[in-house]
Amino acid sequence: MGKARSSIGLWAFIWGAYKDAPVPQELAVETVAGLGFDGVEVAAYEPYFHHNSSRNRRMLRKLFDDNGLDRSGLLAPLPSAVRSSSLEYVDAIRGALDICVDVDVPMLRVDTGETPEDLPDGMSCEEAFERAAENWQAAAEECARAGVKLAWEFDPGFLFNKPSEILAMVENVNHPNFRLLFDTCHAHLCSAVGARQTGCRDVLSGGVEEFIGMCAGKIGHIHLIDSDGTLRDGETSNHVPFGRGVLDFDRLMPAFNKAGSEDDWWVVDLAYWPGALDVTGGTKKYLDGLMDKYGR
Repeated sequence: MGKARSSIGLWAFIWGAYKDAPVPQELAVETVAGLGFDGVEVAAYEPYFHHNSSRNRRMLRKLFDDNGLDRSGLLAPLPSAVRSSSLEYVDAIRGALDICVDVDVPMLRVDTGETPEDLPDGMSCEEAFERAAENWQAAAEECARAGVKLAWEFDPGFLFNKPSEILAMVENVNHPNFRLLFDTCHAHLCSAVGARQTGCRDVLSGGVEEFIGMCAGKIGHIHLIDSDGTLRDGETSNHVPFGRGVLDFDRLMPAFNKAGSEDDWWVVDLAYWPGALDVTGGTKKYLDGLMDKYGR
């Protein structure tokens, strides 16, 4: 991992409280650029992404380039990694890769697409695990051919949210182009709280810091945000701005540096935070402090 670069997920400005009044993408991009971010994490969702056409992709790339922003990754709609056949899943991955290649995005993010409590009818947890692993192995190979990294963002709101399952998945996929997208807030809910875990709870006494160490060599991308230990509407992690939660980043960042990451992006994730645009300036200032101390 080289010198850290700063990025922010653009989905923060279209989801949650912004659903009915999204921040225009041009305004969001100009604001982020004006605050000195090095890049953005692209959200291929309405209204920021209307349809997967070459014209739309060229317009996106020009918008980011004109504002001096590199791209750290892509969040795009994808089908369930558990319910889809290999052909269906890889075909969807190819559509996302068209965006990555044309917009110059180096990483594609995936999730299982299934809640922890509901498995497809007639499918065991073991079978679901194997199906996801097979689909991600095929996707990792497809991404490698396009020169794009594949990263799985584990989340308490999605299937396979226990530390042991998360580590086992990377080992089971067993592909050099498949790594973890390690979100500090999700990691807190998964490793310290045990939120939405079914069956026997699997939590770590050392919480996120211990989990980072266990993931050494498996981290491909990092999302940074605080956690107050709660779920948003009982579903996914409640991402809260730095300083409003319980995470100690003066312990977590050295742990990340020791464990290593396969890219140099530190991405702020303000997903679903009300008034995310209003707190982006303060968030960038906090991130700058972390980068000065730990960003090598």
